[in-house]
Amino acid sequence: MEASKKSPKSIALTVVLSLVSLLWVYPIFNILINSLKENRFITTTGVFELPGSESFTGLANYVESINGMDFLRSFWYSLIITVSSVFLIMLCCSMAAWYVVRVNNLFSKIFYYLCIFSMVVPFQMVMFTLATTADRLHLNTPYNICVIYLGFGAGLAVFMFSGFVRSIPLEIEEAAMIDGCSPLQIYFHVIIPILKPTIISTAILDTMWVWNDYLLPTLVLDIKKYRTIPMAIQYFRGSFGTVNMGAMMASIVIDIVPIIILYLICQKYIIEGVVAGAVKG
Repeated sequence: MEASKKSPKSIALTVVLSLVSLLWVYPIFNILINSLKENRFITTTGVFELPGSESFTGLANYVESINGMDFLRSFWYSLIITVSSVFLIMLCCSMAAWYVVRVNNLFSKIFYYLCIFSMVVPFQMVMFTLATTADRLHLNTPYNICVIYLGFGAGLAVFMFSGFVRSIPLEIEEAAMIDGCSPLQIYFHVIIPILKPTIISTAILDTMWVWNDYLLPTLVLDIKKYRTIPMAIQYFRGSFGTVNMGAMMASIVIDIVPIIILYLICQKYIIEGVVAGAVKG
């Protein structure tokens, strides 16, 4: 059987989407090639050129980047903040969504709509009050800033989890309850396995947000003691507007590599989550 031929419309759509994909990928490619060039060659005329024999520096910019921004310490702070924040958001918001859907009383409805409303409030409206409150409650270290991220991430997470929990048949939980499971056992042994695709999809979105966030850590943390990777990248800006572009580009590449690796590893789970939500919704 001969393979069906694609229509001209399908071919044109494929070409257009491929070009759009290249437009999205090109800025990352441009950062990569500039991270391999000497700083003096990264100018307004040479920023789009490939590294040549004179401009190519190998891994020198990466070495300078790692040494200049105290990479290991910044990486540790970013890792602690991201892991603790995403874990707290996934645990608390999935529990809250399960409660909202299954209890379905006046309090749960008010709580749900407050979470949805929090997605509408601009961060700029609360950032100065937030900074003062974080100092008073001692939430200004990498080890407890996750509480603040929980507040900002709860809206989207509760919204996504609630929609998925509504598709879970109540009879499954009733059967587990008849078998003697407590509410916590039902949650961890029944609800969590079913929510796995949605949890991974939401976790990827929150990981990209927290890992690359610059404004919130800058407002809350003591920048003299704690610097995440996005904060440390800014310190390649010198006085009088000078910028070490080579080292900064290398730092940006180092910053995005863990997220790309995480996305490639969890890609199949993200697709499962989208398909499962589409089928069950």
